[in-house]
Amino acid sequence: MTKMIGFDVYGTLVDPVEMGAHLKSHIGDQAKAFGQLWHEKKVEYAFRRALMQKYEDFSVCTLQALRYCMEVFDIELPEEVQQQLVKEFANLDAYPDVIPGLIKLRDKGHSITAFSNGPETAVRKLLGNAEVLPYLNDVISVDDLKTYKPDPAVYQYLMQRTQATTSNSWLVSSNPFDVIGAKAAGMNAVWVKRNPDQIFDPWDMEPDLIVKDLIELSEQINA
Repeated sequence: MTKMIGFDVYGTLVDPVEMGAHLKSHIGDQAKAFGQLWHEKKVEYAFRRALMQKYEDFSVCTLQALRYCMEVFDIELPEEVQQQLVKEFANLDAYPDVIPGLIKLRDKGHSITAFSNGPETAVRKLLGNAEVLPYLNDVISVDDLKTYKPDPAVYQYLMQRTQATTSNSWLVSSNPFDVIGAKAAGMNAVWVKRNPDQIFDPWDMEPDLIVKDLIELSEQINA
C-alpha cells in the first residue's frame, strides 16, 4: 500500500543551524551557539502564538527570536543585517541524504509532501534553492490555517489536502514535538534522529519508526 509521507522542512530536509555560517562574520566564535538558540527560540515563539491565537507568519517568529538572541549574547546588529539574516533562511542546504532518500521513496510509489510552519511561498523558494522541490508532490503550509504545529488541526489539514487516511498517512520529522503532534492526531510518524545524543520526549507516545536519515527511511518504510 503506497503512503502519503509529509516531511517537516527545518531540521528534517534542511539544516537550520547551518545559519551559523552566515552568523560567523557578525558574531564570531559564538555563531554556532547563537544559531542553535535562534532555531529553538523561533519554534518556541510559534508554539506560543498558536496557544494565544495571535498568529503571525514564521518570518515574524524568526525575526523576534533573532532579537531575543541578540539580547542573550549582548550583541548589536543593525536592522539591515537582521533583515538579511532572516532572508538567508531561503538559502539553507539540504542534508546530503535528502535527495537520494526522496528518490528511493518516490520510486516506490509514495506521495511526498513538504509540510512546514513556514509560509508556502518561502518554503517553495527554500526547497527550490536546495534543489529538493522537483522531488516533491506538493508543499503544504500551516499558514493556510493561521496556526502552528502541533495544533491537531494542521495534521488534519495535511491529510485532507493530500486525500490521505490515518492508516496511510505518515509524518516524518526530526523534531520530537512534531512526531508527537502527528501521533496525537492519529497519523503514523517517523522520528529522524539526526543527532545521536538527542532524546525523545517521554510522553508515552512513541514514533512508529526511528531512522538516522532519509536513506534509512527509504529502506525501512514498506511499499
